[in-house]
Amino acid sequence: MSPRAGKAGPHTLAFVESPVQLLNVLEWAHAHASGAGLTLVVLSPVDPMTRGQLRRMSELAREEGHEVRWEEARGGPAAPLQTIGGLAGPLRRASRIVLGDPFSRYVQLLLTITRARDLVVVDDGTATMEFVGQLARGERLVRWHRKGGRPGPRDLLLAPVSAAARHRLTPDDKRRVEVFSSMPMEDTPPGVTLTAHTFAWTRARFGPPRITQGADMVGTSLVETGVVDADAYLTAVRSLAGAHGAKRYFAHRRESTDKLHRLAVETGLEIVRPELPLELIARRGPIGRTVVSFPSTVVHTLPLALSGTEVTVAVCDIDPAWLTRNASPRAQGFLSNVTGTAKDAHHLSAVPAV
Repeated sequence: MSPRAGKAGPHTLAFVESPVQLLNVLEWAHAHASGAGLTLVVLSPVDPMTRGQLRRMSELAREEGHEVRWEEARGGPAAPLQTIGGLAGPLRRASRIVLGDPFSRYVQLLLTITRARDLVVVDDGTATMEFVGQLARGERLVRWHRKGGRPGPRDLLLAPVSAAARHRLTPDDKRRVEVFSSMPMEDTPPGVTLTAHTFAWTRARFGPPRITQGADMVGTSLVETGVVDADAYLTAVRSLAGAHGAKRYFAHRRESTDKLHRLAVETGLEIVRPELPLELIARRGPIGRTVVSFPSTVVHTLPLALSGTEVTVAVCDIDPAWLTRNASPRAQGFLSNVTGTAKDAHHLSAVPAV
């Protein structure tokens, strides 16, 4: 075990499905004074971009002294049953469970097996804000961009699992729940411990970065999730790139190849597919003196990861006219809250797309 990771103590089992979740598990482990040696279970998705970033993040986790268990959790019809069956023993033995996505059906199923007394939820981006709010209000767990829509057959089938997961994520005299987050929380569920996530591991491990003149842009998957119209998004990106002299566009791992090709052709931006979460890419550098983003996780995380540098993060709010007909009624309010809270917490500048 690496000297960076302390003794494990109570056995800790962490479940992640994205590179950012894995990064935030490493941050959580670093934040504990004596370190936390743990077993990190990667429930691998099928998307090649995400898998590649997870492979790189897994290497960093091993360098920190953590054990990584890679599960082909979506590798065919029998994969979920095999994965859950193989994890049943470790789940029952674990004293602490760390998870990155409480909305994940996979994670919710795994929570029905564990007997752990300590549960930790690490950031999964802006979704963590919605999770904490739903838990505080006693609501069912629903992703923000789907809230307000009618439950589908799959939702109804898995409703008992979701309800059981919400119960397990509610602290009581037998169970402690911690939320490790860099996001501002308006509602705090009774009994939940909120721990500040400051990206201390990222700053200690990487950088400071070389800062270039001009601006970089950060992409979003709001088109892919059906929230924002593709044509409106492209027009906004072109406007922002021209106004700020942006040369590079850091693509979100879920952005489609066709959309990115169109962006490159019509805006002249260099499309960058990062091999690691953007917080690490920015900290390693080079990075533009200004980073322009739409409402997303990075407007909260980049100011922390780049603390002490001269990089400025600016945010462009989503115009209601850009929303699709199928966007959740909750979408505009949620995105505006992401922007507003980031401005308040990190004194970000607001930029219009004209």
